Amino acid sequence: MLKVINGKLSVPDMVTVPYIIGDGVGPEIMPVCQAVVNAALEKAYEGTKKIEWKEVLAGERSFQQNGSWLPDETLDTFKEYLIGIKGPLTTPVGGGIRSLNVALRQTLDLYACLRPVRWFRGVNSPLKEPQKVNMVIFRENTEDIYAGIEWKEGTPEAAKFLHFLETEMKVKNIRFPDSSSFGVKPVSREGTERLVRSAIEYALEHKYPSVTLVHKGNIMKYTEGGFKLWGYALARREFSDKVFTMMEYDIISKEEGKEMAKNYLRSAMQEGKLIIKDVIADAFLQNTLLKPEEYSVIATLNLNGDYISDQLAAMVGGIGIAPGANINYKTGHAIFEATHGTAPDIAGENKANPSSLLLSAVMMLEYLEWGKAALLIIKAIEDCFEQNKATGDLARFMENGTILTTSTFGEELITLIKS
Repeated sequence: MLKVINGKLSVPDMVTVPYIIGDGVGPEIMPVCQAVVNAALEKAYEGTKKIEWKEVLAGERSFQQNGSWLPDETLDTFKEYLIGIKGPLTTPVGGGIRSLNVALRQTLDLYACLRPVRWFRGVNSPLKEPQKVNMVIFRENTEDIYAGIEWKEGTPEAAKFLHFLETEMKVKNIRFPDSSSFGVKPVSREGTERLVRSAIEYALEHKYPSVTLVHKGNIMKYTEGGFKLWGYALARREFSDKVFTMMEYDIISKEEGKEMAKNYLRSAMQEGKLIIKDVIADAFLQNTLLKPEEYSVIATLNLNGDYISDQLAAMVGGIGIAPGANINYKTGHAIFEATHGTAPDIAGENKANPSSLLLSAVMMLEYLEWGKAALLIIKAIEDCFEQNKATGDLARFMENGTILTTSTFGEELITLIKS
């Protein structure tokens, strides 16, 4: 069984991976994912490393079987085995759990939502040079809007909160107080630090040139602005010998002049130091279209990360090839997931693209340090795309594209892996 020993994941040759098959297209894409992963492990390690798949229930499938959208047994299994993988889940309508995905992340304290974004040769992109897009987003997963503190307009709770704002906090600038709903977004120093620390450690380990703190601190000065300042402070305090921050650049520029600051920056880059910088969220979204090569690892809060990860996915071909993971680097818990929805309109038609789930499984293999198998899957996917073969969502945009079903796409990948 997986264990964390002295802060490092200890991985046996046989790993049990709990999985949630998912709703909608989940029952079609999960078996394909598992078959491809099994083939890659066999090819890479000749049977010495294996995954034992263990199904656990959640979502509509679970509700129909036992009346619970997210059974305690499922949570306990993820806690015990540390990692897991899941297909897309239906969000319950009405009361109770707001989102199964959010519930899983918060219960297991999976504070880092990891979203790598890169272009695959053969995939149609709206960009002229999509190969310049190579970023990894660290999206804070437990605070900001995911904390979910809201009061609906017209309720006694909203009235009580308004009274507190106006009488206790002396707030006078609410334009339409009697018809307003209210929301509060908590952003903590601790939450910021553990996310930024993880982003910096990831960038150093994978030899990325920079970490960019994306925020809206020009308007929300104590939440998003705090994220920026706490992030910079963490970088300077814990990684001073390995990083150069643009906050230092600004200080040197004011005290010694811009030319001296540029010299310090050039020297840091020549020494291979990681550059820590920040940018306002709206400027970042524009810059990723105009000069994406300037960004590599991104650390940001929850709402910003939602927008950013979807835009970047669209830039390289769509959310159908966008993987995702939710990780607690301290405890070792991690859930890897398809980033798209349940797609009920094509469920049962053998049309769904399993690439998002497959690439999330690649992230899982990399997390287990089974990188040889991960590379086999990536190469197979790219070879398939370069041959203009894909599921319909991608093939229809390829020149002379060949449309594969969900299952035949998986079979094609397995053939490429074995060859």
